[in-house]
Amino acid sequence: MLARKDLEKNESRLLAPYAQKSSQSRGRQYPEKEHPYRLCYQRDRDRIIYSTAFRRLEYKTQVFVNHEGDYYRTRLTHTLEVAQIAKSIARALRLNEDLVEAISLAHDLGHTPFGHSGEDALNNLMEGQGGFEHNAQGLRVVDLLEERYPGFPGLNLTHEVRDGIIKHSTKYDHPKGVKSDPASSAILEIQVVDIADEIAYDNHDLDDGITSGLLKDEQLKDFKLWHDKERAIRKRCPKISNDVRKYQIIKSLIDDQVTDLLKETEANIRRYKIRSAKDVLKTPGRIVSFSKNMQEVRKPMRSFLEKNLYQHYRVVRMASKAYRFVTSLFNVYLGQPEQLPPTSQKRLKTEGKHRVICDYIAGMTDRYALDEYKKFFEPYERV
Repeated sequence: MLARKDLEKNESRLLAPYAQKSSQSRGRQYPEKEHPYRLCYQRDRDRIIYSTAFRRLEYKTQVFVNHEGDYYRTRLTHTLEVAQIAKSIARALRLNEDLVEAISLAHDLGHTPFGHSGEDALNNLMEGQGGFEHNAQGLRVVDLLEERYPGFPGLNLTHEVRDGIIKHSTKYDHPKGVKSDPASSAILEIQVVDIADEIAYDNHDLDDGITSGLLKDEQLKDFKLWHDKERAIRKRCPKISNDVRKYQIIKSLIDDQVTDLLKETEANIRRYKIRSAKDVLKTPGRIVSFSKNMQEVRKPMRSFLEKNLYQHYRVVRMASKAYRFVTSLFNVYLGQPEQLPPTSQKRLKTEGKHRVICDYIAGMTDRYALDEYKKFFEPYERV
């Protein structure tokens, strides 16, 4: 039988010297006795999986709102895909897979219903009241809003997982309360999750965009990276179906990016003479990164998605519609907070109605927010 001490010894033996070891964790805000058979980051992962906020990700928008169809990514499936990519990277680099998995599973817990349009609406509505940013909200979820233990609020996660939530930084994530360059103070496991998120986001949005029909064949022909991959796969497998061909192209794009990332990161570790986790914290900029060539290769993909998918009139319409939903709900609760459920009303005196309403709406799924909207604004809907 493997006890926790045995698992910690295995980490010391198998992980790289610059990996974050469980035995070296800075601990938890509220002291707890360690589990006899689980490492601290394994315990964090399990607490996140069993949280209410994690389950709600199943019905929160990635790009397409839930009622658009069952095939498209949700925040939950996106989160699982990020975890898969991040763990593969961590394993190859001999980093702490348990820590990477826990951060991956928690990185989107603070997201609102309806994706970034929901976040934009809440941020504007909370102007002068502390604003809204989903990394900070994710930390608020795990530190305060989840109620599962008698001795403390939240999930009482380790310092490193909490750090991974608040410092999560990508094109779409801009952490607050962090020094000017958040990457310079992020351990390698955090950096791995950040870049795995970008890989998953770009490639799987491309997949969903094609499946939805919003991205057309004639547009893809002008996208050189896609065109080159398609030509190579057609040559190798001329008789496969369009669906299988699409899957193989996406798979190949992800594989190329992960392979490039691993090679460049290994080179960076040697270049910066990284020999310990402390060396990582002293190193300015990103250590886990793409090569300059891959960065240039990826730029057209992002531009293509921005122009043809995220700015597609149907996506823009839905985003605008969602913004109005969130704004209307917020103002209804603000005008009469007594309409909030009892669990939220209990916090009004201590935290103020703006923050309590913000927490309540941010925790909603798309489906629940739409149901609430109907109850308030459709006269024949039961309340």
